[in-house]
Amino acid sequence: MRKFSRELELYFELRGTPESSRESYTRRVKAFVHFVEDRGKKAQDTTLQDIQEYALYLKKERSLSAGTINNYISSIRFFYTHVLDKEWNKRKVPRMRRVHKLPVIPPKEAVLTLLDSITNLKHKAILMMIYGSGLRVSEVAKLKISDICSKTMRVRVDNAKHNTNRYTVLSEAALGVLRQYFRTYLSGTKYSPGDWLFPGRVSGKHIHIKTIKNTLLKIRDRLQMDERISAHTLRHCFATHSLEAGVEIAHIREMLGHKNLSTTAGYLHLTSKSMLGVKSPLDVRE
Repeated sequence: MRKFSRELELYFELRGTPESSRESYTRRVKAFVHFVEDRGKKAQDTTLQDIQEYALYLKKERSLSAGTINNYISSIRFFYTHVLDKEWNKRKVPRMRRVHKLPVIPPKEAVLTLLDSITNLKHKAILMMIYGSGLRVSEVAKLKISDICSKTMRVRVDNAKHNTNRYTVLSEAALGVLRQYFRTYLSGTKYSPGDWLFPGRVSGKHIHIKTIKNTLLKIRDRLQMDERISAHTLRHCFATHSLEAGVEIAHIREMLGHKNLSTTAGYLHLTSKSMLGVKSPLDVRE
């Protein structure tokens, strides 16, 4: 795998691939290469049949979802075409059909109860930023001090998904907790505006994304909430609860950083208020 690392990094650098995408692509390519080599084959001799067998392995033995398997296929296709310089045949390696599942959206009161139950000030600030500003977990982890503007009440999100940059709203409640967090953790230390807002345990690194995800899971389990709730659920809740509050869908799209309005429009199916005023024909008597 080492001999391919240089080619991977060169391609990522030339294309300007975000760090999160580099990590995920590299991790999946490594897993595939190990799969091939464990079967006594050199990675450079990979065939489409090897990729078919790997996709089947992910489905049958690892029981991964169609969406996750498709992510693996995308990474392997990149490796196969750009690194090994081989011809791809999508008919031989089709993408798996995904079953669209609606995410669980707890009511606003439940979200506030969850946030109010957090005693760790750093964790509270992070999760309030996700819900209050509609951030992805990776985005809140990579916030810098200078990304928070209390004068304009905006949060700057740089180098987000699809290499996009945007602004989103800064919650007054979240700002209050951020100030408490700042006084407790950063006040009196040497810092610059370009430093991570939420530094990790390793010096110079931001908090790990898995740390944020695991923190939410622990809180969820402690409160005995739906096991399908995750840190990303708070971003879904931001969109859904904003729609219920009457915020225009175009504004929500901008704050979420969606490329297409149709993606944001999907939240219309999740809001309870989309059903207000609609009566069942069973209850309509003429």
